[in-house]
Amino acid sequence: MTRTGVQSKRRGQLIAATIEAIHENGFCDVTVGKIARGAGVSYGLAHHYFGSKDQLLTATMRHLLTTLGEEFRVQLATATTSEERVRAVVRTSFSPLQFQPVTISAWLAFYMQAHTGPRSRALLRIYASRLRSNLCHALTMKMQREKAVTLAEAAAGIIDGLWIRWALNDNRPSPEEAADYAEFAIKRLVNGECDGR
Repeated sequence: MTRTGVQSKRRGQLIAATIEAIHENGFCDVTVGKIARGAGVSYGLAHHYFGSKDQLLTATMRHLLTTLGEEFRVQLATATTSEERVRAVVRTSFSPLQFQPVTISAWLAFYMQAHTGPRSRALLRIYASRLRSNLCHALTMKMQREKAVTLAEAAAGIIDGLWIRWALNDNRPSPEEAADYAEFAIKRLVNGECDGR
């Protein structure tokens, strides 16, 4: 394996270990030492690749955003109608990868970190903008842009609200059930607007 390949592999191991460490210890109790042990590398090597805990956490959040973005692109690639595109966005938001306990723990930690951390706040803004943009694009296929923008914001609120509500619930539904709930609520919202109710 090339030097670049080894570096990429090590960085990936450290990011995966960060997600696991957040899930097991909580955001505040995560240390670079715990992350390094989880990745099977030395503290020094972890520090060499990321420089600080903050940089490692930022890289982990970027990884989560990249993974989510890739899922969006795959799901949206075959969606042609407005309904199919909305469905793709919802299904991605509640996919088995995004709605599993370790990923949920990491996302919730970053939501909390965004209150005081400008980097986390900026990355969460990217997420929110991407979600609204994908929904708005889908909705402009069947209505005027002004109305689509408003409904996209409301639909994003439904997705995020249900996601957080269930993320904090020990008896949360399966990813498929969660997506069904969100899709039902968004359909009612959109269809009510389209019918003039």
